[in-house]
Amino acid sequence: MARRKRNRRMSGKADGGSAWISYSDMMAALLLLFVLILCYSLYQYFIMLETKTAELDEQALLLGKQQLTLDEQKKTLEKQQTTLNLQQTTLEKQQKELETQQTALKTQETELSAALTQLDEQRGLLTKQELTLEEQEKIILAAQKELTTKETELKKANTELETQQKALLDATILLGEQQKAMETQQRKLDDLVGVRTKIVRELTTALNKAALKASVDANTGDIVLESAVFFDYGKNTIKEAGQAFLDQFIPIYLGVLLQPEYDDYLGEIIIEGHTDTNGEYLFNLELSQERALSVAAYCLEMPSLTNNQLEKLREILTAKGRSESDPIYNADGTINMEACRRVEFKFRMKDSEMIDEIRDILSSDDMQ
Repeated sequence: MARRKRNRRMSGKADGGSAWISYSDMMAALLLLFVLILCYSLYQYFIMLETKTAELDEQALLLGKQQLTLDEQKKTLEKQQTTLNLQQTTLEKQQKELETQQTALKTQETELSAALTQLDEQRGLLTKQELTLEEQEKIILAAQKELTTKETELKKANTELETQQKALLDATILLGEQQKAMETQQRKLDDLVGVRTKIVRELTTALNKAALKASVDANTGDIVLESAVFFDYGKNTIKEAGQAFLDQFIPIYLGVLLQPEYDDYLGEIIIEGHTDTNGEYLFNLELSQERALSVAAYCLEMPSLTNNQLEKLREILTAKGRSESDPIYNADGTINMEACRRVEFKFRMKDSEMIDEIRDILSSDDMQ
């Protein structure tokens, strides 16, 4: 029994040693496996690190190329900006001459500035977000296209501005020519006014010197003669007293008007017959016309006139009957019948043609 117990103890010790050896072998194997796994992991890590390093180098190279491209594009944009600045300076000088175009050009300049600002913002956004080169090129091409469009519009605006400047220059030249024409006509009118004033003054002096009862209108030079001196009531035959008056009056009157210095200014001498408002208008019209013709005929047959005076008188003398169309009124508003029956001597200057020319010039200026 004791031997068996001893054998069992020896057997137990042997089994315990074998188990410990097996456990040690197993732990060694596990440690070896762990070392192998660690080595493999390190190997894989270094391979992956090398791969990532290569990828990062490629990305750095790609970013460098992209940065060079962006720098070139930036230089191009700076050149374009310089060109735009020069064009803007030229436009600012031209805008001083045409305010209407200034507003449009300022609007276009604002749009260009906005486009450049947008390009700067897009470049910053591209840098921050690290967009691909293809996307950057698309955005920059679109911006360049928009910039080209704006430059085309700017050139078109410059062309329109030059056209308008040429039109303005032509209009200025035309205005200058018209101004010269107006000044010439004004001088002629001033001459006419001066000549009329001189004629009126000479007529007044001559008639006063001859002590004739004939008043000269200070503004127009019209001379009003009482009809009773020339005609009996309702008649058109000149009385002796009227003939005697005309024999004195006409040489003095024509002696002033038909002077050679007034040939270029005197346009017409008019003899007007007037009646009162009694009777019918047509009868008075015929009577006034006949009286004016009687005075005109008597003047043209006066032997005291020279042949030169008669020839000039035939060219410019006109006789008109005014009937009762221009009555004379008393201070209380009633018609002065006696004063209405009258004969008037008038003269007209050659100013109607110049007035028509001035009217044509003004009409031409309005058309412009």
